[in-house]
Amino acid sequence: QVQLVESGGGLVQPGGSLRLSCAASGFTFSIAVMRWYRQVPGKERELVARSSSGTSTNYADAVKGRFTISRDNAKNTVNLQMNSLKPEDTAVYYCNALLNIQNYWGKGTLVTVSS
Repeated sequence: QVQLVESGGGLVQPGGSLRLSCAASGFTFSIAVMRWYRQVPGKERELVARSSSGTSTNYADAVKGRFTISRDNAKNTVNLQMNSLKPEDTAVYYCNALLNIQNYWGKGTLVTVSS
């Protein structure tokens, strides 16, 4: 069975940093597009960052220059390094895998940016 398990969320002050991790299993990780989304209650889920099965990455304008997505195919993990965090980054962050036309989701991890 496909499983995506996020970790690393928590409380951080504005300007601080946090690193999220997603452990994947149950599929061929190296050929999947891996993505991080975030969602605030009452609002639509937003794509934050994308890592292709190759070398390309993409970021939402709101996080570009502050967040970095990376993957380790040997360990079946994808990470999201978040720097210079802002209160508006507060959300539940979800790990997503796109394999062929199937989307798989983790349960999410809460990131709170507050002083």
